[in-house]
Amino acid sequence: MEYTHDDAGLARQPIGYWAPTAGRAVVAHIRGALGVLGLNQPQWWVLSQLTEHPDGKARKELSAFLQGYLEEGATLDGDIDSLVSRGLVQEDGPLLRVTTEGGALQARAAARQQAVREEIHAGIPDEEYVRTVKVLQRMIHNVGAKAWHH
Repeated sequence: MEYTHDDAGLARQPIGYWAPTAGRAVVAHIRGALGVLGLNQPQWWVLSQLTEHPDGKARKELSAFLQGYLEEGATLDGDIDSLVSRGLVQEDGPLLRVTTEGGALQARAAARQQAVREEIHAGIPDEEYVRTVKVLQRMIHNVGAKAWHH
């Protein structure tokens, strides 16, 4: 990769450009990889959560847990309904459970997500990644905002 700025030049670059640009590029790459499997990102989150909770999880509880990942005003209802209609999730009274087919798709998606993570992190040692996340967390804190991630 060719860099066009020296370190002093990079230090003057606006984080308000680089952070969201990186976020959009990474999310687009992830969504493309999931799309090949017929999933969107919220559906992946739902399948993953339900796989981690084989006894089931209430729709309201699941939605509340994942709400921080969604854009403001968005809900998971359509994504959950789609997974149910596709036979990947079943509604058992108040609980949602992943089906055998849903679990198999989640396993394929998890393997794909791991490969995508390795692509995204190629050439980036864990120490650099951790330092970058800590810097972003500090910037968020410095402007009085809160960050959320499970």
